[in-house]
Amino acid sequence: MRLVAVQEQDFDAGALLARLNSAGTGGMASFTGIVRQLPGGGLRALRLEHYPGMTEKALERLADEAEARWELTGCVIIHRVGRLEPGQNIVFAAASSAHRGDALAATAYLIDQLKTRAPFWKAEEMESGATHWVEAREADDEATAAWSETANATNLPRGQGRL
Repeated sequence: MRLVAVQEQDFDAGALLARLNSAGTGGMASFTGIVRQLPGGGLRALRLEHYPGMTEKALERLADEAEARWELTGCVIIHRVGRLEPGQNIVFAAASSAHRGDALAATAYLIDQLKTRAPFWKAEEMESGATHWVEAREADDEATAAWSETANATNLPRGQGRL
């Protein structure tokens, strides 16, 4: 089972996990990202914009890479766009496999890659009325780069993730 979507509507993580559970699945892993309140408060909403067509293709590429790197029975990537308030779901990444290691590694890979390779633009709307674009974080770039370094340094065969 594979599902990749960019959407405004919320998603049901439990229902998505139920769809991943198929013949041959021995383990599933997932990550649900939630819009968090900024330290000290003040965030009214996070507005996510994307370029339709380009964004979906980028997410499909990430799913292709995960499926090529690990032996998966399923892969799901859902990213929301539009105006989201603190506490609302923003992203869901999940993988299923015959073995937990592949599911765990693939899910970690997907979420790390989404942070830097998916073309989304985020603006924070503050309670003060101010709005500003969210800048890329160095830690996210380092997490993405670590996957390439791990694969290159150890020449991991398919089905053997870093976890």
